[in-house]
This record gives sequence, structure tokens and C-alpha cells, in this order.
Amino acid sequence: MDILSNIQNHQKVVLVGDGAVGSSFAFAMAQQGIAEEFVIVDVVKERTEGDALDLEDATPFTAPKNIYSGDYSDCKDADLVVITAGAPQKPGETRLDLVNKNLGILSTIVKPVVDSGFDGIFLVAANPVDILTYATWKFSGFPKEKVIGSGISLDSARLRVALGKKFNVSPDSVDAYILGEHGDSEFAAYSTASIGTKPLLEIAKEEGVSEDELAQIEDSVRNKAYEIINKKGATFYGVGTALMRISKAILRDENAVLPVGAYMEGQYGLNDIYIGTPAVINGQGLARVIESPLSDSEMKKMTDSATTLKKVLNDGLDNLAKKNK
Repeated sequence: MDILSNIQNHQKVVLVGDGAVGSSFAFAMAQQGIAEEFVIVDVVKERTEGDALDLEDATPFTAPKNIYSGDYSDCKDADLVVITAGAPQKPGETRLDLVNKNLGILSTIVKPVVDSGFDGIFLVAANPVDILTYATWKFSGFPKEKVIGSGISLDSARLRVALGKKFNVSPDSVDAYILGEHGDSEFAAYSTASIGTKPLLEIAKEEGVSEDELAQIEDSVRNKAYEIINKKGATFYGVGTALMRISKAILRDENAVLPVGAYMEGQYGLNDIYIGTPAVINGQGLARVIESPLSDSEMKKMTDSATTLKKVLNDGLDNLAKKNK
């Protein structure tokens, strides 16, 4: 056994899915020195072995970490299991198009993780993420607090980047969120956005930025993934870093407010669905949802987004049930 395993504050993360997103997440975790033990699981065993060898070469420059190729039995004593496995989104394909393929893949992952004795927190990033997070919650039987989706974490980052460029401030000084589905029905909650406590809509008015320009920014954020996919085949650095940030909040018990995919119990008038919202994340998982005070038009967008998700979710789960009969 690795000597680090005997230390009380030893933390263990298992990554399931060693594609572009998974390996980018693993690299981000190595760069930040988060978790003393990092296990990589994938159907392509040789790739996980190669990535573990490659990643350990980063540790002399960052922090000691035991990185190795493993299997589902390694989840038994893990604090966090991060699922990025699934078919990638192809050019011209929406995230919702992926649902049937990736629900089938997910069903073969969650069961062996749970069967290992795992009692930690699930963080899901495979697309369509809101649907697969809900399915992970259902398949696992875990409490809702212990199943979190990456949700709109990346979308909100993209919005902050775009607004930072527009108003010439650092993206981390922009307090703005994309809400709803991580996908085509997502929307920018401009009514709650601010820079340095000043409402964004007020700043936009003062600086002559029109509603049309703000709508164009929202649209560019919504379509940025498609732009990247068309140019380089996949997106992975941004989401890999977003996953690292959520993982850090969990493993360091931060009580950080982050945009994630969270289970709804009446918030925004929604129930029995995972959808993108700000939430408090700590060592127990999802501590609480922060319900944004949306405008009437934004609330309608949230409701419409949930309706879209719920239909695809129910159709996908029905198709999976038929296939498994």
C-alpha cells in the first residue's frame, strides 16, 4: 500500500472515462495538487496506464500524488468518483442526441461503482449531463446531495469570459450565471448579474451596450461548444478545469457557491429533475441550492428548459428499459 494511504487527511479520487475530458481533468488535478491518490478507469486499459505514467511525471513539479490505472473495485474507499465516460459529441450532433448511447454506457458504470462499496460523492460530466446526472442518482440509489452534475459550470465560465471581454474586466470579477440545461435551452440570467456589486444591466446601459448585443453574447456562449467542436473536434480544457474546481470544493469542504447541475425540490417551481443553478458545494456534496431571483422572462426560460430536459429524460429511460427487457 502507498505510504500516503496511512495519513488521516488522505483523499482518493477515481476517474471513470479517460478520454479528452477525463485526461484534461486528471491533468488539472495534478497541476493543483488535489487528492493524494488518483485512479484512472477506462475500458481501454492501456490508455489509462499510459496516462498514469505520463501524469506522474508532473508530480515533481506540483505535489506528491499516487496516480495509477485501476478498476471499479478501487472505488470502494474513494471520496469522489468523477464520470466523464461516454460517446463524444460529434459535429452537427446536439448533447440531447447523445442520450440513448450514453444512458446505456452509464448503466454499465454506476452499478459496479456502487457494488464496490463506494460511499462517496458522484460528480457527473458525461453529456447530456443533466440527464445523466439524474440517471446516476436513480441507478445508484444515493441521496441527491451526493450526486452532482457539472451542469452549467462551463457555460457560466464562458459567459464570464465573454462579459469580461465586453466590459474590459477580469472574468473572475464578473458575477454572472448561465442557468437551465447544459445545452441548447440554457440562458443567461442577466437580471441577477453584476460586476463589482453593480448590476450588469445598469453597466450595459451606461456603456451603450444594447439588449441585442447582450443577446448576441448569450447566443455565442450557447454555441461556443459547437464552434470549438467544428474547429478542433472536441472541447476539454474548460470542462476539465471546471471539474477540478468542483472537486476542490468537495475535497476541501469549501462551502463554495458554484454553478452546477443540482436536484430540484420546488426551487424555480421545479421537481424531480437535475438542472443548472448556483449551489453551495462542500465535503458532504451539495449543501443547498441557491435559487436565483429571476425575472419573469427568465423564469419562463427556466421552466421551458426543464420541460425539454424532462421529455428527453423520460424517453431515454423508457428506451433503456425496453432495451434491457
